[in-house]
Amino acid sequence: MPPTKFTSLVFVSLALSGCQSDLATVADAALRNPSGFPIMQPDKDRPAPPTTPTDPSPPPTTPPVENVEAKPGCDADVQSKVKAPGINPITLACSLRLSSADVITHPLVFEGSAASGSVLDCGGGTLDVSAGASRKEKTAVAVRSRKTGSGPWDAPSSVTIRNCRIKGFVRIYGLGENANGAVMKASSRNPDHTAFAQASAPKNVRLENVAFDAPDGIPFYVGPGVTNAALVNSKINGRSTAVAVYLDAESANNTISNNVFGISTEKRELIAIDGSANNRITNNVFEHSDNGGIFAYRNCGEGGVIRHQKPQYNQIVGNTFRYRSSFLVSPAVWLNSRNGSSSYCFTDPAYPFGSSASNLDFAQHNVVRNNKLDGGSDSLIRNDDPTNEVGANMATGG
Repeated sequence: MPPTKFTSLVFVSLALSGCQSDLATVADAALRNPSGFPIMQPDKDRPAPPTTPTDPSPPPTTPPVENVEAKPGCDADVQSKVKAPGINPITLACSLRLSSADVITHPLVFEGSAASGSVLDCGGGTLDVSAGASRKEKTAVAVRSRKTGSGPWDAPSSVTIRNCRIKGFVRIYGLGENANGAVMKASSRNPDHTAFAQASAPKNVRLENVAFDAPDGIPFYVGPGVTNAALVNSKINGRSTAVAVYLDAESANNTISNNVFGISTEKRELIAIDGSANNRITNNVFEHSDNGGIFAYRNCGEGGVIRHQKPQYNQIVGNTFRYRSSFLVSPAVWLNSRNGSSSYCFTDPAYPFGSSASNLDFAQHNVVRNNKLDGGSDSLIRNDDPTNEVGANMATGG
């Protein structure tokens, strides 16, 4: 009989325990190939895993921003295909400049290192895939890694998307679109899973001065292992059945700054920090915070995938959370919002690391300072760990 894992006895509402329920858990066919790395096999004589990890967790190192030369402009043939009516995805490995009159209905894909250095400048034009029937069809831009043979993953770097109106979603991912796929599951059995996921994922992807109009989904999804992504100086409107921004497992060093979130969520928080570390969420305005602002947790065992990285060393500074009501609202910031309360915490196998060793969130060493709770109270910042620095936040409600 496998060893029994420790889990919290504190249950939160089902509304807070769901994760990525509106997402497909299977990656693209291109991501289903064998991963090419050895899988550590369980040892039947191995002692029971500890209830809490014993290894220290230093802050993630920040990968250097690569000096990638900008791609030359797309040729006339590519420009013509992009601007023509249609809904078929188009893969780009060049820079594209649009005009304010352009309305693009094709999903655009930046894949592998061939796309590194590409710049999509919409010039005020619109990417509109909102008529799509599925989440995938409503993804206006995908920046993703490519798997070839048994070698390493081919990841893009330094892709920039700016000055766009986006009626749809943007997703950045490497080993899988989210943390629940088969490749992520296999990789998570190895103690170096976080490093492998980050090496295999896109890095230095920047969105600036974009205006989202989300059609019932997550407008900005930072997938497993993605590092140094940024969403800055932008507006996020529309409606989401889940969250507005998702920072998924093993991702790190991402920036969400100087944005205005006018988006409404159905029942969840606006930003999910799920096993993501060393991110900067600063100087944003959240217009509709009643369902929650920023929650930090680790989705233990979902899909049978061991979550390794802890939601630590994140900075949540200088944001404004606006509340329309003071009754039955959710926290503006909640550190350790789950702590093993979900049933799928028992679905990952017994290994002596990550969420197999403990289902707790371990949201530690985070900074929550100088935030304003407009219409909210001090109690809407929840923290139960003394390693987190929480202070100088101002509440203007009762």
